[in-house]
Amino acid sequence: MIERIDTGERMSKIVKHNGVAYLCGQVGAGDNVAEQTRDCLSRVEALLARAGSGPDRMLQAIVWLADMADFAEMNAVWDAWVPAGHAPARACGEAKLARPELKVEIIVTAAYDG
Repeated sequence: MIERIDTGERMSKIVKHNGVAYLCGQVGAGDNVAEQTRDCLSRVEALLARAGSGPDRMLQAIVWLADMADFAEMNAVWDAWVPAGHAPARACGEAKLARPELKVEIIVTAAYDG
C-alpha cells in the first residue's frame, strides 16, 4: 500500500511505502546557509515525525547547495543535527535552486515502523 500525506496538484510532502518514507525537498528561511540549513532540518524533522520516523531512522539524504563554497558551513549545522552513529548515506551537489534567495535544499528518505 502507498500512503500519500499532504498531497497537492504537484507533489506530496510525504509518500510512505513498504517501511520507507520519502520526503519532498525541504528549504529553509534565513539570510545565510547556516540559518537556512537549521530551518530546513527543523522542517525535515517535523515531516519525519509525521511519517512515524525520526533523524535516527534516515536512510539517505541528498543535499543541494546553490554554492559549494557553503559546504563547510552547511556541514557544521548538519553534523550537529544528525544523531551520533546514525548518519545516512548522503550526497551533496551544487544546483540552481527554485528561487535565487535559496542556499540549500535537503531531500530525505527514512525507515518507519508501519
